[in-house]
Amino acid sequence: MRGLGSALATPAASREPLLRHASSRWVRSLPYALAFGFGAALLPSTAQLLSTDYGLHGSWAGALGVAQVVPLLLAVTRPLPAWWVIFTADVLGALLLLATDHTAGRPWPWTPMVLVGYLLLCLALALRESRRTLLAVWLVTVVASLALGIVAPERSEGSNVLLIVLSGATLLLGATLRERAEAQRRLAEQETISETERAQRTLLEERTRIARELHDVVAHHMSVITVQADSAPYRIAGLPREASEEFGAIATAARESLTEMRRLLGVLRSENARSERAPQPGLERLEQLVEATVRAGVPAELHLDLADGQDGAPGGGPGPAQTVTLSAYRIVQEALANVVRHAPGAATRISVTVRESQVTVRESERSGREGDGGDETSGARENRSGPGESGNGGRPDAKGAREDENSGPEDRNGEREGENRGPEDGNGGREASLFVLVVNGPSPAPEGPPLETSGTGHGLVGMRERVRLVGGALEVGPLPDGGFRVAARLPLHPPAGTPKEPSGVLGDERHDGAKDAHKRAAPASAPHPKDIPPA
Repeated sequence: MRGLGSALATPAASREPLLRHASSRWVRSLPYALAFGFGAALLPSTAQLLSTDYGLHGSWAGALGVAQVVPLLLAVTRPLPAWWVIFTADVLGALLLLATDHTAGRPWPWTPMVLVGYLLLCLALALRESRRTLLAVWLVTVVASLALGIVAPERSEGSNVLLIVLSGATLLLGATLRERAEAQRRLAEQETISETERAQRTLLEERTRIARELHDVVAHHMSVITVQADSAPYRIAGLPREASEEFGAIATAARESLTEMRRLLGVLRSENARSERAPQPGLERLEQLVEATVRAGVPAELHLDLADGQDGAPGGGPGPAQTVTLSAYRIVQEALANVVRHAPGAATRISVTVRESQVTVRESERSGREGDGGDETSGARENRSGPGESGNGGRPDAKGAREDENSGPEDRNGEREGENRGPEDGNGGREASLFVLVVNGPSPAPEGPPLETSGTGHGLVGMRERVRLVGGALEVGPLPDGGFRVAARLPLHPPAGTPKEPSGVLGDERHDGAKDAHKRAAPASAPHPKDIPPA
């Protein structure tokens, strides 16, 4: 009994409206509609019934009508406190009716209006309160009904027994419906969790499969290359010094690739990706990257201007974020790799600068050419053709040009958007950005076949994704004289909540096929790579 009394004194913690989590809007509004509707109907009819049929004084009839009906509005959010008010008013009304002489032949102790309002209240209780509370409410109803029937058995018309039966049925039905809805909701949540876990398990299995294939195929071949390059001076007699150095460079590059491959395998096989804690390459390794490219036969020059120091922040502020420096390094790495593959021996200039400005990637390159006597007009026209991988063979391809001309308005809008505003600030503000520019001329032997002709465009896709992740802008495309250009603007500190779509993608990025992009033709007025400022 003590537990039942405690249940009656402790309402449910939730104060949300009944049926708040229903999927249908009209179901969510149903409790309010019923409360207002029954309240508007029961309030005047209760007062009139008590005063006219039962002969109760008008003031008492009005007060009881308000106390028995108005708390139904409270029952939408707090049914147990509403029950206390209504039940007390119902018992008080039954006792006041004993003092009148008009109860003979009429329902007592509970009037018809009391029965309707109390059953509606029981339904609200069943949808919110616990089983113990509902049992306590029903027992109190039974005790009060039987007690009033014993006090005046000659006036009891059986309404007390009727309320006992109907209230019990209503509480039981409402509790059953609520528990069923809760079970369905828990089942749906469990299914959602199971589906998420299933998707996660599928993802982990796929990552494991990719890691296994990379290890069995790529890592194996890279290890073979390393061993062969290291052992070549000992296996081949009379090897020239230049050839030995070349084999050493090959072995070093292969070992670096193996190191990054092992890091990637660790990321793929580990759900926590602990291998990402290893230091990532950044701007400090650009010189090594350029030196390796020079050893591969590409005359490359690097121009590095990081403002007040290696941190690259104007005014001595904090340097670029690690994601920015890593993206810049990967963009330069991919651009140089494509030059080696598609335009072997082509003169290449790499420029990485930090400046506080709102200029676009195109304007950054144009200003650099003006400083060396270049032509501003030609700089504005030099990227009208669509991109492929950032390399070229200097051969025109009408098919590639037609694909570029037929590209959709979405890409052209992206170009205009990128030219008119920065990746973060569309209101004309100034921001410190890292500008990356890689421009190569035509291959010195255009009649010869390039080292690779089966590009897939994945390099360009990777560039776009890296620029998108930091909220920057990218511009790629062939030059009219057969060269190729990659230009990117990266904010020093990516904004929080960077959008999934790039905030500014410059140039024609309409065709992902690399094997056509490096062959496209362009107007003859574009500048030659020699017009770019020297390193």
